[in-house]
Amino acid sequence: MPVIGVQLHTQDTHVMIDNGILQLTLLNPDGIVTGIRYNGIDNLLEVLNGEDNRGYWDLVWNSPGTPGTTGSFDVIKGTSFKVIVENEDQVEVSFTRTWDSSQEGKLVPLNIDKRFIVLRGCSGFYTYAIYEHLKDWPGFNLAETRIAFKLRKDKFHYMAMADNRQRYMPLPDDRLSGRGQALAYPEAVLLVNPVEPDFKGEVDDKYQYSCDNKDSQVHGWICTTDQPAVGFWMVTPSNEFRSGGPVKQNLTSHVGPTTLAVFLSAHYTGEDLVPKFSAGEAWKKVFGPVFIYLNCTMDGDEPLSLWEDAKQQMIIEVQSWPYTFPASDDFPKSNQRGKVNGRLLVNDRYVSDDNIPANGAYIGLAPPGNVGSWQRECKDYQFWTKTDINGYFLINDIRPGDYNLYAWVPGFIGDYQYSAAITITPGSEIEVGDLVYKPPRNGPTLWEIGIPDRSAAEFYVPDPNPKYINKVYVNHPDRFRQYGLWERYAELYPNEDLVYTVGTSDYKKDWFFAQVTRKIDTNKYQGTTWQIRFKLDNVDQGSSYKLRVAIASATFSELQVQINDPKTNPLFSSGLIGRDNSIARHGIHGLYWLYNVDVPGKLLVQGDNTIFLTQPRSSSPFQGIMYDYIRLEGPSKLSSNEEYMSSTL
Repeated sequence: MPVIGVQLHTQDTHVMIDNGILQLTLLNPDGIVTGIRYNGIDNLLEVLNGEDNRGYWDLVWNSPGTPGTTGSFDVIKGTSFKVIVENEDQVEVSFTRTWDSSQEGKLVPLNIDKRFIVLRGCSGFYTYAIYEHLKDWPGFNLAETRIAFKLRKDKFHYMAMADNRQRYMPLPDDRLSGRGQALAYPEAVLLVNPVEPDFKGEVDDKYQYSCDNKDSQVHGWICTTDQPAVGFWMVTPSNEFRSGGPVKQNLTSHVGPTTLAVFLSAHYTGEDLVPKFSAGEAWKKVFGPVFIYLNCTMDGDEPLSLWEDAKQQMIIEVQSWPYTFPASDDFPKSNQRGKVNGRLLVNDRYVSDDNIPANGAYIGLAPPGNVGSWQRECKDYQFWTKTDINGYFLINDIRPGDYNLYAWVPGFIGDYQYSAAITITPGSEIEVGDLVYKPPRNGPTLWEIGIPDRSAAEFYVPDPNPKYINKVYVNHPDRFRQYGLWERYAELYPNEDLVYTVGTSDYKKDWFFAQVTRKIDTNKYQGTTWQIRFKLDNVDQGSSYKLRVAIASATFSELQVQINDPKTNPLFSSGLIGRDNSIARHGIHGLYWLYNVDVPGKLLVQGDNTIFLTQPRSSSPFQGIMYDYIRLEGPSKLSSNEEYMSSTL
């Protein structure tokens, strides 16, 4: 049977594209998806919603100088429709909204061009958008932009985003008053009288299904009410257009049933990831393309086979990147891009006399900036990969432009940045050779707590309160995604704060995953002070020691460090840091901070010592610090044969 060519049907109020596998219907000229007909189902999208509340691009914006991460919510509606490509192999259509000064203060000052592509024989469709801010336009902040699809709640009940993160989901009705009980914030609801009794007693919260960019390449829903079963999947084949780097977390799919492709957000980072554009700043960016993939079971197939098939399709899409078919000149093809390769080594003389291959390091190109600036970069493109076991790396298909080369290496603290700027031109192949990262190090390790990997996942994560369970995360490696874990600290430490003793304590059992506030009364909280107790056999009181504190996330918190006397003024204070909100949103990391504290030897004593870590800010249960790794180093001038008690925990 021959594959049917793609057909375009244009009407006054709608545009329909049909390739014989699916029919995609959009509002004309709005460019909002109103219908997806597939496999005998008239519409996969929620027919109970209005036509402009089914499948759409949206953004959140605000005036320049406005603090925070909120603003005006805008479902982007085009004002002009244009056919870009129309033949039997491909239809690409454009819905544009252009800005002029009469809209100042009413609409975000951007020209927006939304594109939709349907290919012959393809079980799905592609969408991308081009945002442009002209130089003489007023400034603005862009807090979020994404694509949202709202599927039929009578059909799509099973959600999958990873092999071990998938389940039958509650209905949106279960979150309403009478069926759901609101918890500490609106997104979290306890299901008290759900339509499906099996969900009773569970918590539903969309943030429990957040995911690192690097791991969020396919997610979606399966309709098991029809035979054959049908899948609806969001495939993101590249992270080049997402902000914040490979470990930035974003929402995926959640109760609705809703599926998102989030390109720009402040989740798990706060205002640092809100791009702020000034008047006089020209900017253009292409978000996407992403692929909405549709599949169905064959005779005898299990519905869950659709997830396996979607993963295979994701691999095909990743291998096809950058796509050859988008018609916009703003999306460069592979031969218009460049590549960088080399090798990353680590030089830490207290670990090895030789350079160590950086195995599994994250290395990437991002716009020029300071060391580590990539994690707050949110305006332009980033290109990341991981090194192999010998430290070699290859970054392909880099858009032309000026970049810095950044890296960080699990197992070592700090950030690497290549000293020279890198300019990519079409077809360029840049060989940077052997690069050597020297992580922060002054002296030998006297003791360490945790693993330097920018996450608090290795520390003690308690069981949730039995009243607040999400069954997916029972006996799951991501146990930190359960609701209400911040309340467990005061139950574990009702009278005294955490005390960790080097040499006997085990950070997997004895170091709580977050230094949170302590609830003392209704809406009243107090700061907490943790202790690290350790012995030193010898102390050079004339030298300086170094305390390294790597933080995986911070939320409206402050780190104060005192040595041996908690009543003295802090030796170090970070000041107010962090707006990640990772504690409330079940993340185990956010933005990375590294503090290197000089500890005068005269503050230490031979024998028993204590370091006090205080987080004094205490107006909310969600304030706190997630530590990544802590290390005390001896003076650099001491030779290795001098006696120290050294514990590697």
